[in-house]
Amino acid sequence: MNNEEKIINTDLDSFLEYLKYQKNYSEYTILNYHNDIVEYLVFIKREGLDYRTVEYSDLRFFLMYLKDEKKDDNTSINRKLSSLRGFYKYMANEGIVKSNVFSLVNGPKKSKKLPRYFEYNELEELFLVPDLSTPIGQRDALLLEMLYATGVRVGELVNIKVKDIDLGRRSILILGKGNKERFVTYGEYCEEALKRYLQDGYLLLNKKQEDYLFLNQHGEQLTERGVRYILNQLIQKTGIHKNISPHMIRHSFATHLLNAGCDLLTVQKLLGHESIKATQIYTHVTTDRLKEVYYHSFPRAKKKDSE
Repeated sequence: MNNEEKIINTDLDSFLEYLKYQKNYSEYTILNYHNDIVEYLVFIKREGLDYRTVEYSDLRFFLMYLKDEKKDDNTSINRKLSSLRGFYKYMANEGIVKSNVFSLVNGPKKSKKLPRYFEYNELEELFLVPDLSTPIGQRDALLLEMLYATGVRVGELVNIKVKDIDLGRRSILILGKGNKERFVTYGEYCEEALKRYLQDGYLLLNKKQEDYLFLNQHGEQLTERGVRYILNQLIQKTGIHKNISPHMIRHSFATHLLNAGCDLLTVQKLLGHESIKATQIYTHVTTDRLKEVYYHSFPRAKKKDSE
C-alpha cells in the first residue's frame, strides 16, 4: 500500500467513524457514504488528481463521468454529491483541505418521486403472517407492529433497548439522527405484541443477556440487514405484489396519519424530522384521499341523478 492509499483510507475511515459515533447514522447510510466516496476517489486517482487539492473546475469531469459514462439518474447523482459535500465539509473542519469545493457544486434537478406506501388492508394481511407460537414469529410480529405503530427508522428500531421502553405510558425513548432523543408512542396492538414477546419469545432468544429488544436466532442484536431480510421473507407469504422495506412502512405510518386528519407538524415530530420540508412530501400522497372526501362530503360536488 502506497502513501496516497494510506491517506485516503485514513481520511475516509475517520469520516465514517465521525458519522457513526458523532452523527449516529445507521450502518446502511454509512455504507452508502462509503461507496459514494470510494467511487469518487477511484475516479480522481484515475484522472491523476489529488483529492486533497482538487479544484472546483476539476469536478465537472466527475459530473460528466456520472452522467455520461455511469448513466446515473439525477437522484443518484444528487445523493453522491451530498455524500461528497459532507466528506469535504468534515475535512475542511479538520484542516485536511482548505475549503469544501463541493459546496459550490449544484446537482441536477430532482424529479419528484412520491414515497411508496402500503394500504392498511395490505398491512393487515402482513400482520397475520408471523407464527405467534414461536419465538421468531413473536419477534417478527412485534417488529411489524412497532415499525408501523411508531414510524421509526430501521436504524432506530434495531437500537431500541428494553430499558428504553416505558410499558406504563406505552412510550419508547428513541435515539435519532445526530444523537437527538425523542419519545414515540405505541398503541394497543403493538402493546399486545410487545408483552407477548417479552414474556415468552424474548426470554428464549436472549441467550447472551443482551440489552437490545430485537434479537436474531443466535441471541445477538438484530441488524438492519436482518430486518430487511425478515420483511422480504414475510411479504413472500402474502398475496401482496409489492417490494417492501422498513422505510416503506414508515411512509405508510405518515401517510395514514395524514389521511386520518393528523396535522403536518405533529407528523413531523412523530417522524423525528428536523425540517418540515422533509415531511411535506407526504402531502402529495394524500391528494387522492382529499378528493375522495371532497366528492363524498361537498353538497355540490356531484349532480343528482334526478336532475
